[in-house]
Amino acid sequence: MKEGKILLIEDEASIRKLIKFNLERSNFDVMEAGEGKLALEIIKREDISLALLDLSLPDMDGFDVCTKLREEKPELPIIIVTARGQDMEKIMGLELGADDYMVKPFNPLELVARIRSVLRRTVKYVQPTVSDQLKNGPFVLDLKTQRVFKSEKQLKLTVREFHLLKLFMERPNEPITRDDLLDEIWGLDYFGDSKTVDVHIRRLREKIEEDPSQPIYLKTVWGFGYAFLGGENIE
Repeated sequence: MKEGKILLIEDEASIRKLIKFNLERSNFDVMEAGEGKLALEIIKREDISLALLDLSLPDMDGFDVCTKLREEKPELPIIIVTARGQDMEKIMGLELGADDYMVKPFNPLELVARIRSVLRRTVKYVQPTVSDQLKNGPFVLDLKTQRVFKSEKQLKLTVREFHLLKLFMERPNEPITRDDLLDEIWGLDYFGDSKTVDVHIRRLREKIEEDPSQPIYLKTVWGFGYAFLGGENIE
């Protein structure tokens, strides 16, 4: 049984061939797209498990493709694979919804390991619980459908954002360190650093806070991490 279907978005045929060979050898199905527009067409009609996205595409900017992929399928895991390795570009990719970022050249075995790590943390992640819902103040989190509501209005969260909010709502008022968030949400085998936590927290605040620059629910605990106060503690 195949581990999943990967959409490989890469304009250089030789690199596509190499990556495809290693992914198929590792028991993945692979669909190829040499252009951004083709990738967006494929994502609409195919059941894709994860997208590997190069930023340097001939017809579209890779960041635009990332944004459109995320809009089309908010739950889709995305790993950016590119030669552009500046910190600001990494942060921008994470801001736009990428789950991980690899810089060329890379070891194909590491790429496979990262794909499996991301899939473990994003596919069928919700575990059975006593209740089907978590509630705190204006927030209701539905564990079965993986939907989140604030004051009865549905919020559009990515899979990672959903599980971050789930963890915070399960542990209200409890400060959680960045390292603990990485271990709980990204997994002990995650290869990145704690900066990705800050990026995802920023994106989550933009969706749950009225004013993300002055958060009242998801607070920073300076020098430590973050804590979710929720609606029950707001005066």
